Amino acid sequence: MTSKADLAKKAQGMQKDFDFAKADYQIELDTSKGKITLELFPDVAPNHCRNILALSKAGFYDNLIFHRIVPDFVIQGGCPTGNGTGGPGYHVKQEFNERKHVTGTLSMARAQSPDSAGSQFFLCLKPVPFLDNQYTVFGQTADEASRKIVEEIGDVETGPGDRPLEDVQIKSATVVETPK
Repeated sequence: MTSKADLAKKAQGMQKDFDFAKADYQIELDTSKGKITLELFPDVAPNHCRNILALSKAGFYDNLIFHRIVPDFVIQGGCPTGNGTGGPGYHVKQEFNERKHVTGTLSMARAQSPDSAGSQFFLCLKPVPFLDNQYTVFGQTADEASRKIVEEIGDVETGPGDRPLEDVQIKSATVVETPK
C-alpha cells in the first residue's frame, strides 16, 4: 500500500499538469454521507487549486475523515493522521483574496503562519466574515445537493476537541475536468 507521504510527493510533481486556460476543474468528494462537488476558483487562488487537484488525483484524500466538525461553523478534513496535526509534508503560500467565507465556501486550514497550509481544508456551514482575508478561499460547493451533504456532516454529533463521534469518511476524491 502506498503511504500518504508517497502520495503527497507524487501530487507535488503533478501540480503543473493542470492548465486553467484550457479546462475547468471540479473536485468530487464521495463521502460516507453522500457526494460533494466543489467548484474551484483558480482566478484568485491558482496554487491552492493546483494543490487540491493534485492531492485528489494522487489519491491522498481517499479514506481520510472529516476530523473536526464545529456546528454552525465548519467541517474540516484532509489530515492524513485523522487528528488535525498532519499534512502533506510541504506548505502552500497564502493567496488571500476578496472572496468571502459564505455557506459552502472551500477554504484552506493552516497553522499560525499564513503560509502553513498543506492538505487540510474546511467547508463553511454558514457565513464566517471574521475568516475573510485570514484564510485562502479557493472554492465553493457547486450545487444545492452538495451544500446539503455539507450541512448533514455539520450535524454529526461531536465530542471533545470537535471530534465527530461517528467517522465521516472521504471514500474518494475525484478530479472532474471539463475542456473549455
